[in-house]
Amino acid sequence: MRTFENISLKKLNTFGIECSAKKLIKFENENEIKNFLCDAKNDNDEYLIIGGGSNILFTQDFNGTILQSSINGIIEVNRTSENVFLEIGSGVIWDDLVKFCVDKNYGGIENLSMIPGTVGAAPIQNIGAYGTEFEEVFVSLEGIDLLNNEKLIFSKNESEFGYRDSIFKRKFKNKLIISKVIIKLNLNPKVNLSYKAIQDEISKHGYKNIDIKIISEIVRKIRTSKLPDPKEIGNAGSFFKNPTISKEHFNLLAVENSDMPFYKIDENNYKIPAGWLIEKCGFKGKRTNDAGVHSKQALVLVNYGNAKGSEIIDLAFEIKEKVFLNFKINLEFEVNII
Repeated sequence: MRTFENISLKKLNTFGIECSAKKLIKFENENEIKNFLCDAKNDNDEYLIIGGGSNILFTQDFNGTILQSSINGIIEVNRTSENVFLEIGSGVIWDDLVKFCVDKNYGGIENLSMIPGTVGAAPIQNIGAYGTEFEEVFVSLEGIDLLNNEKLIFSKNESEFGYRDSIFKRKFKNKLIISKVIIKLNLNPKVNLSYKAIQDEISKHGYKNIDIKIISEIVRKIRTSKLPDPKEIGNAGSFFKNPTISKEHFNLLAVENSDMPFYKIDENNYKIPAGWLIEKCGFKGKRTNDAGVHSKQALVLVNYGNAKGSEIIDLAFEIKEKVFLNFKINLEFEVNII
């Protein structure tokens, strides 16, 4: 266990926002978590749990204790004729896990290539991209309840997964530090070609004999072309969730917006790309001081250098207001605001 006091968080959030925390604790196993909680039971500090800091915006200093898992390891715990089950430490970098699985030809998460953050954050956010959701491979997880210092185990049903949502983001937000995650992968993988951008890349470049390695390469190529590298421009990826609207609402908007892209969820609900809504409102490429909207992907808010978290969130609320004014759609933040 490593302890840091009055620490700068600039390198611990991918927005690169300069702020500080009273204390940061990094754990390497469950026992360290439990021992810390025993020692700290009378501190009354507020806790904030972070992974890779890739889905968070600090708008102020944090006057409490930040908990971060450094629990590593990828262990095969079971295998059948069709599947392999892996237990992964919550501190493992998500994309390192993807590369590990693709190299082993374990199918199921190749479409989630290059998503930033750690394995422990994946179930909290129920990460998803290019036609795949994390919940599709999830089996269970272990964690320590910060209130009672008890180990808890959650199955898939108990995790209450939704679109970029889970019980860990709601009921157990900053109350459970995840230590291990178990996922199920395919030993005879079938590629997921449901996402149009992947289909377009395959057609454009004439890929043959498509396997999960090629899918991972394609996803990496698409993400690199559309999304800024946080090492170069501070950002947290998609800042807003893609909204779902009713059939009636969709039909009204479609009359005046024949070019509106959409995904039909069912007979009564449609999902609209938030990036398209933001771009239609004229925000793509907009910049105020060092806070801005990315020039290639309007869904991504960026820090061009020295933006304050308050400047980023002011821009986000300005976008929300304009989108609601024009489309009567209330955008929700995907990023956690502190």
